Amino acid sequence: MAKTSANEKAVKPNVFMRIGLFIKQIIDELRKVVTPTAKELFFWSLAVFIFVLLLMALVTGMDFGLGKATLGIFG
Repeated sequence: MAKTSANEKAVKPNVFMRIGLFIKQIIDELRKVVTPTAKELFFWSLAVFIFVLLLMALVTGMDFGLGKATLGIFG
């Protein structure tokens, strides 16, 4: 059975090794990125645009309705 002392620390890589590892991990993740086709990009952009329009309509309706309700209550 091997003895380990309480004051013995695990070896921590220096700052340059950690930066190098971080950059390597970034490059590895960027290799996984898939560029959308023009058709996919168009349809996703259209979906986002429609979603934003719906949210704008919802917020506008709530603003108008709550404004009328507040005016009716506090008149």
